[in-house]
Amino acid sequence: MAKSKSNTIKQPGFLTRLRASLNRGNSWLTYDLRNLLPGETVDQDALDELESRLLTADLGVDATTRIMERVQSLFDGGRITTREQLANELKAPMLDVLRQVERPLDVTRESGPFVLLVAGVNGVGKTTTIGKLARKYVDAGYSVMLAAGDTFRAGAVEQLTQWGERNGVPVVAQSSGADAASVAYDAYARAAARGVDILIADTAGRLHTQGNLMGELAKVKRVLGKQDTSAPHETMLVVDATTGGNALSQARSFHESVGLTGLTVTKLDGTAAGGVVFAIAETMGLPIRFIGVGEATEDLDVFDAERFVDALFK
Repeated sequence: MAKSKSNTIKQPGFLTRLRASLNRGNSWLTYDLRNLLPGETVDQDALDELESRLLTADLGVDATTRIMERVQSLFDGGRITTREQLANELKAPMLDVLRQVERPLDVTRESGPFVLLVAGVNGVGKTTTIGKLARKYVDAGYSVMLAAGDTFRAGAVEQLTQWGERNGVPVVAQSSGADAASVAYDAYARAAARGVDILIADTAGRLHTQGNLMGELAKVKRVLGKQDTSAPHETMLVVDATTGGNALSQARSFHESVGLTGLTVTKLDGTAAGGVVFAIAETMGLPIRFIGVGEATEDLDVFDAERFVDALFK
């Protein structure tokens, strides 16, 4: 794979779209900070209420505890007395939580295709995310191939094929109901033969509680590993931010079953909170590769902790 190709696919104007998505009316954070206090003075009751609201916003116990310990310490030391100071001092611990998972995906390889295996439950936007990623990598100068491994959902192969046609990239598919591992095997062989840079493999949506289907996903990984001992190079789970704590449960179960290496969080434009990003970061520690804030291709971008926190405060 040519090292001269750009591995950065951040899109101009994404911060504006992120802010607009998280702050439709008010983001949960800016709204709560404005309405938390009857006046400008911060007291212990206000901090206790803030803690409750962070939990309500799906930040989870671990992330909320970490953030509030820092805020409480500053309050006890007399460094937080006003709402403005509270807002300013909230940013640092929130950034600390998210920066630990701010690790963009590096697809650079000396030889052979970089294999990105994408998983998730039905309805999270998995296939759409694959299409958007294909577009971004093509725009960044990479050659891309798609593997239509979701052979069970009606219309899944057609949907991925449409994305392939739209992006000008080949799609490897088999008949409906075909073995997903067979599709992955065939796709890797073709990608390697053609010198393709990146192979993105779709998989059937499955509940994290379905042991037999989780086993099938593990089989896909094993088959890919037989062709390249380091493949798949990324096993990415797509989760829907609007599902709150359930997204965290999905990440835990998929990670235990197949060993995730990264996450993409979609539909941040459809939730009033988005706090599950913090919960996943603090609890899982897995890299958050991308976040999505809309339907357009440019509404999916590399996760940036500072941009995300900044959007909550604007």
